[in-house]
Amino acid sequence: MLEHHSKPLLPFRDFLIRLLRFTGFAIVLIGFSLGIGVVGYHYFSDLPWLDALLNASMILTGMGPVDPMKTDGAKWFASLYAIYSGVAFLSIVAVFLTPMVHRFLHKHHLMNFKEQ
Repeated sequence: MLEHHSKPLLPFRDFLIRLLRFTGFAIVLIGFSLGIGVVGYHYFSDLPWLDALLNASMILTGMGPVDPMKTDGAKWFASLYAIYSGVAFLSIVAVFLTPMVHRFLHKHHLMNFKEQ
């Protein structure tokens, strides 16, 4: 999917298209992860949809819960969702940054290769 270091740097227009694809995939992952949290908080904590969205958003971004969990099921869900969210958030950031980091490293490698 990404060009090998021995290949020329991708043209900027193609890079922007790649960036949009990776950004779109990251948005889908955020939506999926947020959906899990919203449905879980609504079902297990009996929170209204907006409050469930707030809690899921806060956990997914690492801020912490807003509403206290009152039942054991809600506490189990919140614990598992918090663990999932920690991994998911870092993974989503990595997906989003991949094209930019790859281009930077590729360009740097090509510059050093030409100097030798």
